[in-house]
Amino acid sequence: MINLALFASGSGTNVENLIQYFASSKEVKIKIVITNNPQAGVIKRAEAYKKNVHIISKQALLHYTEQIIDFLKTEKVDVLVLAGFLLKIPEKLVTAFPNRIINIHPALLPKYGGKGMYGMHVHQAVIQAKEKESGITVHYVNEEYDKGAIIMQKTCCIEPHDTPETVAKKIHELEYTYFPKAVEQVVAHLQVK
Repeated sequence: MINLALFASGSGTNVENLIQYFASSKEVKIKIVITNNPQAGVIKRAEAYKKNVHIISKQALLHYTEQIIDFLKTEKVDVLVLAGFLLKIPEKLVTAFPNRIINIHPALLPKYGGKGMYGMHVHQAVIQAKEKESGITVHYVNEEYDKGAIIMQKTCCIEPHDTPETVAKKIHELEYTYFPKAVEQVVAHLQVK
């Protein structure tokens, strides 16, 4: 059994999707949900599925990283899944979970990645650049924003009439379909080892 910790900062639609996807899995268990935002919608979503939710502030993440690592290990967490988590993961945490931290990004990396590139900021940049396509990138987390090895990319077409909002809708559809499959792929790889 591979235990996942899901990290999110916002509404938690990807977290809910992952919880539903793995609900009957014999290989994967969603152990805990972590957020940095005490007002985040993800809290209600996770609690509706009886998931333990922990709020870890940005300061705690930065200054108490070792305690957080100890906590995750005590909870027997194998993989961290960032599903709309907006804080940079400290290097100590990356080192403690090598190739076991997965992030989803709402663009085709290496384009439109890095600090400040999340949510609508990404979709606005894609529209302004008159891109013909966008998509999602699921990747491993390393010490740099959005620079880890790519696990999976899926694309969608950008039409001339698209707005950041319509692009967001297309991206969400890709996320809901493919993010759980990418997580499953990583888990399967870990189980083979």
